[in-house]
Amino acid sequence: MTQPQSAPSAASFRRRLRRGRDLVEAGVAEPEDESLIDRAGRAFPVAVTAHLADAMDCEPALARQFVPEAGELEAHPADRPDPIGDERLSPVKGIVHRYPDRVLLKPLLACPAYCRFCFRRASLGGPDALLTDAELDAALAYIEDRGEIWEVILSGGDPLMLAPGRLREIVARLSAIPHVEVIRVHTRVPVLDPARVTAALVGALDTDKAMFAVLHCNHASELNAAARAACRALIRAGIPMLAQSVFLKGVNDTQAAFEGLVRALVACRIKPYYLHHPDLVPGTAHFRPSIEEGQALMRATRGRVSGLCQPAYVLDIPGGYGKVPIGPAYLSEGAGGYVVEDWRGGTHAYAAGPRPGADAVSGGDVAEEEPT
Repeated sequence: MTQPQSAPSAASFRRRLRRGRDLVEAGVAEPEDESLIDRAGRAFPVAVTAHLADAMDCEPALARQFVPEAGELEAHPADRPDPIGDERLSPVKGIVHRYPDRVLLKPLLACPAYCRFCFRRASLGGPDALLTDAELDAALAYIEDRGEIWEVILSGGDPLMLAPGRLREIVARLSAIPHVEVIRVHTRVPVLDPARVTAALVGALDTDKAMFAVLHCNHASELNAAARAACRALIRAGIPMLAQSVFLKGVNDTQAAFEGLVRALVACRIKPYYLHHPDLVPGTAHFRPSIEEGQALMRATRGRVSGLCQPAYVLDIPGGYGKVPIGPAYLSEGAGGYVVEDWRGGTHAYAAGPRPGADAVSGGDVAEEEPT
């Protein structure tokens, strides 16, 4: 028998700024933008935590992620209402089954603050944002019935918005499924509302199974003292942390901003995992750099920062066909072997052993360039 469902605390919602006037009074939006913010908010709710509003005072890259801009009201021909095919791949409410050995479980479609580029913006909020007991039972039964499911990813929304008791129940029930060996929690709470990361919340994640937390963080300024303390609480509880970021114009698309982000993450003992190219979400074209810009950024980063700081640059194929790496290539075919490019741009021959129809070649430089 499941316990009655528990919604996020009322206090957490009272701390959120929801209207244009709220943002203007908090000093994170200009008075002339109040009407635009409210119009954008009718298409996708506005929510900014008090913690985030305080941090925005000294960092425009934060305001850009959460305060609506005129670009949200513009359509783009490439936009898709369900950009990565969640609806097509949802056999049961709360489940997305994209890959054979893992599923997303979305117990809650709400977040402490709403990123304006969110790929699930069409489904967040509303009266049915929280799975009912019956819906959660059905989602867990789906997982129990499929022995190939090795990993369950708690997503949403943000699962750390759940009350600790509800979260503890979900983790315990997943832990009791023999073939589920890994539980992953995707969250933005530590950087958006770090006060929610209490001992009770951290304790709710306790399990004998492998538990990982993946932090969504896009700019080094998100990792202020309170956010670092929240992440430290998870890490000290024995939960390894990874990070995923979205490649965003005006946020982390410069070399300085990107290097600052990945260095700050690793300094917090958080491994950068994915850099996502933005999805084709309606009203977000103003956030999307080109893939070529992303590849150039990754190429410039190679060799400049530790390998610990290197995420995989990935694209979610529209329609739900999964993620693929789209970073720059360093290997090409040469005469009798391969040509490898180093991080400075120099090129080198590489003989990987005989190949059908080709003679082995000795190693050495091919058109070696001066280091840049």
